[in-house]
Amino acid sequence: MIVLIILAVVMLIMGIIILLGKGDNLIAGYNTASKEERSQYSIKRLRGLIGGFLLILAPTMVLLLSEESIAAGFSFIALTFVLCIILVILANTWAKKKKNK
Repeated sequence: MIVLIILAVVMLIMGIIILLGKGDNLIAGYNTASKEERSQYSIKRLRGLIGGFLLILAPTMVLLLSEESIAAGFSFIALTFVLCIILVILANTWAKKKKNK
């Protein structure tokens, strides 16, 4: 129970830091990408996606504490899985810069 609260607070803080533009190095994959790979992405859009994702998950984890049932746990896992799929799709389509041909 305490672990979920700590994780939710950490996610909330990380989401705010990323949305403020101070945590680009916290975005997995972006911090290790080469300059050419980084130039393919709009960092503002990527920040919005990742920061928003973290800000959605943080209160969801706290809501999980209100119901300590197995169904609530599976609902949280399902929601997280669906959000991750949406996040990956949007990060590879909407957050990429359009190439000028």
